[in-house]
Amino acid sequence: MTCTALPAVTPDLATPPIAPAPMAYAQWVAAAVALARQAPRPIVSLFESAVPEPRALLRQAVLATVEPDFSPRYVSAFGDGNPFVRAMLAQSHGVDIDQVLCTTGATGGLALLYRALLRPGDRVLVEVPGFDLFAGAAQVQGIGVDTFTRPAPHFGIDVEQVAAALRPETRLIVVSDLHNPSGMGIPRDTLVALAHLAQARGVLLVVDEVYGDYADKASRPGPACALSPAVISLSSLTKIFGLGVLRCGWIVGAPGVMATLRDYAARAEFGVSTLSHAVAAEVMLRADAFADHWRSHVARARPRFAAWFARMVDAGLMAGELPDAGCICFPALPGIADTRAFSEMLIAQSGVIVAPGEFFGQPGHIRIGFCLPDAELDAGLAALEAALRQAAGNRLAI
Repeated sequence: MTCTALPAVTPDLATPPIAPAPMAYAQWVAAAVALARQAPRPIVSLFESAVPEPRALLRQAVLATVEPDFSPRYVSAFGDGNPFVRAMLAQSHGVDIDQVLCTTGATGGLALLYRALLRPGDRVLVEVPGFDLFAGAAQVQGIGVDTFTRPAPHFGIDVEQVAAALRPETRLIVVSDLHNPSGMGIPRDTLVALAHLAQARGVLLVVDEVYGDYADKASRPGPACALSPAVISLSSLTKIFGLGVLRCGWIVGAPGVMATLRDYAARAEFGVSTLSHAVAAEVMLRADAFADHWRSHVARARPRFAAWFARMVDAGLMAGELPDAGCICFPALPGIADTRAFSEMLIAQSGVIVAPGEFFGQPGHIRIGFCLPDAELDAGLAALEAALRQAAGNRLAI
């Protein structure tokens, strides 16, 4: 496809242009938002992969933490984290409290795992497409990265392929369930097989579960760490509850692994935020209300998106499948190989931002987050559809 050039700006108003690859996804998003802000129109964030922030509920949790006096749950989080958060997580995961370590978000947890468990010469095995930080956080440490493919449209895992990709130096296998960027779940029998493989080969399986609670209990009966001592669960309040502002994440695993992580954290980390994790404790005490928030948003947005998505597939403008749960989708765009260029054209034309597949290792796809208010979602999807039809028209005109 031929993309419209990004509009020129005067030097005093210029935002640094989106830089050429290599570039981290987070860097691209920051540059994309800056580009979208140059035009006097609303930004539609179809790249978001969480529900909207529940501000009224968050305000109640903050007030409960500090008014009229500081809550009993406002205690030092130095070391393992807020003890009330840890206790509630231990109960929900069915483990001892010493098997829970609080982190600064799931990304902070992943970085801690890599720093504590990996040494020069070690390797990690990560999924493709996948969250770019799985590989990036290892590479900045000088750790080698190998990959295995989760193929479209179902983005399943072939356990034999994973086994074949393991090397003697492999220490960690890292996967996401639900999958980022597709939103697809890992069938329980596949996850069990991965856990058995990790245990048999003497490696650890890290399962990023930040989207996991979107799935129903039948398809995902519990956290992955329950399957084997070789499995580590990693999660946070960011995606399900829409509370990235709290930066409350956690790692749950077998006692020996967690002892290693706690020892490293005690020597090299300065702990998580006492204030934000005290608020997180209040959030967890009100978990039902926050769950009602995300469920209502998903229940309203999914039918609107599903109907639109079906039309796009029928028209040949998209290909793929909508996952059974959650609020993200990772369709292919037939005839559009450079989805980063397409995404940047979309920003320039309409202020709508989608996540290019290039940043997940899968060009030709985009990740769409659809848990937006009705009017915003409809406007964003209309602009995306117009851009897709324009691109298709350009191809026919050639």
